[in-house]
Amino acid sequence: MNPSGASPAPRTPRGIGAVFRRSSYPEYVRISQILRRETVGGALLLIATVIALILANSPASGLYFAVRDFEFGYEPWHLQLSVGAWAADGLLAIFFFLAGLELKREFVAGDLRTLDRAVVPVAAAVGGVLTPALFFTLVNLGGGAEALRGWAVPTATDIAFAVAVLAVIGSHLPSALRVFLLTLAVVDDLLAITIIAFFYTSDLQPLLLAAAAVPLALFAFLAHRYSYHFGTQPWLAWLVLVPLGVVTWVLVHASGIHATVAGVLLGFAVPVLRSRRGGGPDAGAGLAQTLEHRIRPLSAGFAVPVFAFFSAGVAIGGPAGLAAALSDPVAIGIIVALVLGKPVGILCSTWLVTRTTKASLDPDLAWVDVIGVATLAGVGFTVSLLISELGFGHGTVEDDHAKVAILTASLLAALLAAVVLRSRNRHYREIDLKEKADADNDGIPDAFS
Repeated sequence: MNPSGASPAPRTPRGIGAVFRRSSYPEYVRISQILRRETVGGALLLIATVIALILANSPASGLYFAVRDFEFGYEPWHLQLSVGAWAADGLLAIFFFLAGLELKREFVAGDLRTLDRAVVPVAAAVGGVLTPALFFTLVNLGGGAEALRGWAVPTATDIAFAVAVLAVIGSHLPSALRVFLLTLAVVDDLLAITIIAFFYTSDLQPLLLAAAAVPLALFAFLAHRYSYHFGTQPWLAWLVLVPLGVVTWVLVHASGIHATVAGVLLGFAVPVLRSRRGGGPDAGAGLAQTLEHRIRPLSAGFAVPVFAFFSAGVAIGGPAGLAAALSDPVAIGIIVALVLGKPVGILCSTWLVTRTTKASLDPDLAWVDVIGVATLAGVGFTVSLLISELGFGHGTVEDDHAKVAILTASLLAALLAAVVLRSRNRHYREIDLKEKADADNDGIPDAFS
């Protein structure tokens, strides 16, 4: 019996049909660095959320909402937006640009460039999107078209909050599960932005959308043609690429498609590997990795917390208001979808992959570990808040109730995941020691050799 009390998975040799096997050592190091930054970002996100909730329910609420709703910008370009809208449309574009970079790097140069590595997190992400949407829809079938506009709210995982939860509970989650969680969240973001583009677009302007392709194409051409120069001389990127990115964002925004879609498209346009002129793939980090290293602190430390500050502030109205919000079928659907639908979708998809491919779990892991990570993926926040505003309308009763539900569900998912993962912490410590042991002193832990 393993420490979870469940029968151990069949002992399949690592690398031959094993699900959640360890990544390569360079990938392990890279993911560890990313998650450390996301832990700090998650803490800032939590602080911004708490401050927003306090202000929105205090005597200073009038000032808070006045600042959030204050409009500025150039109206002829459709850019006279409120401060909250600038945070959602502008700052979150930085977040999604980073998601585009990360996703492209994973599938071009990361461990997910091979089908056997990619199939599990991709299948889990798809299941983790479809199943919560189904749960929400079933709960709100009698609520009419307005209620059903929130079907996509519970589909995304917030990696910053999830990693912050891991830091708080002190879990020594194995590297394979950390990589899985990060990849799942990145694919989740891609699916979420696709949903936003196709289902939450209003008053589409095809000519403006076509016009956006021009600066985007020029951005992609220059990024590939002069990737070495942009990577070694960052000021060139600010001088050339950033203005093209801003123009692309403006045109996408004016076209009626949510401007954050521009962030993902620009991220996909950045080359991952060095060209031959730049020394080839073995000459060091490509432009995508260089930009990711420079932009992640801006995204995690400023863009996302500021968005959360202006989006999470909901006037709850005391215990009676909280009860009214949580009794709304929209809120019930979101809570059920995130706390139950998300882990069910991820777990079932992962299990289905093992059945159809005759694969088995890595020998160090058990299904209870997958349940813990799948439950943690129910911590939805940043993208869920964004979709709530798009679906229900910023500041509406439904939007406020949905945001209360998102916060409640994320807290419940975090607590449930903490219980499951903490119960396995002793086993995780043993794996952690194994992954750090380097008996031959070659600089690479023996587990990755």
